[in-house]
Parts: sequence; structure tokens; C-alpha cells
Amino acid sequence: MTTRREILLAIGAGALAPQCAFAQAAPRRIAYLQEYDGPRSGRYIAAFKSGMRELGYVDGKDFVVEMHAANTAPTQLPELAGKLVAAKYDILLSSGTPSALALQKATREIPILITSAGDPVATGMAAALNRPGGNITGLTGQATDLTTKRLDLLRQILPGLRRVGYLHNPGNARDIAGLKQFESDCRKIGVQPILAALTKREDVSVVFDAMKKSMVQATVVTGAATNYIWVREIVDQALHTKIPAIHSRSDGPDAGGLFSYGTDAEDLYRRAAAYAVKIFKGEKPGNIPIEQPTKFDFVINMKTARALGLKVPNSVLVQATKVIE
Repeated sequence: MTTRREILLAIGAGALAPQCAFAQAAPRRIAYLQEYDGPRSGRYIAAFKSGMRELGYVDGKDFVVEMHAANTAPTQLPELAGKLVAAKYDILLSSGTPSALALQKATREIPILITSAGDPVATGMAAALNRPGGNITGLTGQATDLTTKRLDLLRQILPGLRRVGYLHNPGNARDIAGLKQFESDCRKIGVQPILAALTKREDVSVVFDAMKKSMVQATVVTGAATNYIWVREIVDQALHTKIPAIHSRSDGPDAGGLFSYGTDAEDLYRRAAAYAVKIFKGEKPGNIPIEQPTKFDFVINMKTARALGLKVPNSVLVQATKVIE
């Protein structure tokens, strides 16, 4: 026979069980994979955490983000991606195209959240933007008219522009996908594209000298992680060879480059939080549409413009989101 005391104990245990389970629930684990741990990485993750906080998720309690980077050995991204998959994180957050592709090759099960990758369809990450399929979703940093806009800005500052360089990393899938758009846009406006491949830091001066010999009048600097990490050398050589450069990120003009036009990366990371929450709630990544950027930065360094002997028209200045004097 069950005693009254045993019944009361059972009822008490049942009432406490859900509270104990909730209190002991471990935070969801998110691994952030990038090629290089650059100075902006912390700001990007801070923006992501800010977005999570706005949605009611507390860092350290509801989720944790652990950062991983290949740094001096970017070719080891696949190996590092494999280790993260083996660690069974809840979400794999990627910083760009190379890290996203490495994660995709390593797993078709763990959700992969892209934040600033290139065209996910052109690079083979997704079947379509509105229904990516598989285990990838998120935000692309690629907009259809970015290259067009950069070339247009260069022409406004250099009306006689005829030969434009494309400073890229041929090992970067995003750069290769963007090359077709660059060449197409150049043909439309009667400008000759000059390809300038850069894979080693020590070759920056060699590549710029080659562009100078090819009579390149200006160059587009792609958003490859290597161009971001080697921005100081690139800026120095652009000034030395008198080749105006338009960068994909504001790190260029911040470091002394002429100007930049590109997506607001921090906004992408902030918006990525909504995707993480959807995944936490059980939505399948392949059913969540991939979004394109909505905010763009146009930064001009007027000190560099004067050093290059360039006059920036007022019609260009008024478009800038930031002017460095």
C-alpha cells in the first residue's frame, strides 16, 4: 500500500523536475570558423551577440560562441572544419566563402549559418536563394550591382579610365565567381579588365609593379581574406605606384587606401542572429531563404586622394557614408 507520505513526495518531485531540468539546460554551442582572426572579428561577433540579445537570448546562458581560425595555415580549413563537426556544435557559423565551403564538405547535417559569403548559388553552396536546400542558410555579402557601382565610382573620379585591375586571390571561390561579373561590367562600359592574382604577402609589390607596367589606371581590391589581412602592404604599394584602388571593405581607406564600397558586415552579423534563433526553434536551414545585404558603406580617404593628385567631385562626396580627412 502507498502511504500518504510517499504520495506527497512523488507530487513534490514531479513539481520540481521541470524547474531543475530548465536550470541545468546547457547553452547552445556555436562555432565561428574563419580563415584569419583579423582585428574586426571581435566586432562582428559582438554584432551577432547584440542581435541575439535583442531577440531575448543571453550570451553565456542561452548560447555561447567559440571562435576558430586557420590563420597562418588557411589551407587547413577543411581539417579544422572536420574537427568542429566532430565536436558536435549546434550551429556552425562561417565568416566567408572558404570557411563555408569547408564546413559544407565536412557535414550535411549540422546547420551552417553563412554571414558574409559570396554568391552562394554561383559557388555551389545553395540551390537557390529562396530555398537553399541542404544544411546551409544565412546572409550573403554579395549584391548584384556591387562591381557595377565600384567601376562607376572609379570612372567618376577618373573620367578617362580605360584599364582596370582586378586584385584577387585565385584560390578564393568568391573572387572567381565575382570575376565573371567584373569582366562583364568592364565590357559594357568599354574598359579593359587586367587580372592581378595575389596569393603571397611578399608578392604585393611584384603584383603592383606588374599592373603599373600593364598601364593599369586603377584597381578593384576584392574582399578575399588575404586582401583584408595584407591591406597595409596593398595600400602602401597603391600609393607607391600611383594606382588608385577601391576596396571591398572600409579597412582599405581606414589604412590609407583611396576609398571603399561594400556591404555593412556588422549589419549582416546582427541580422544573422534571427537565423540562429530560427534554427534553435527547429526550422531546417534548407527551407530558410538566404538574404542579400541591405546596408552599404562608401568610405573616402581625402588625404590619399590629394596624395594621388585626384580631385573628388562633390557629386561623389555627397554619396559617402564616411569621409576621412
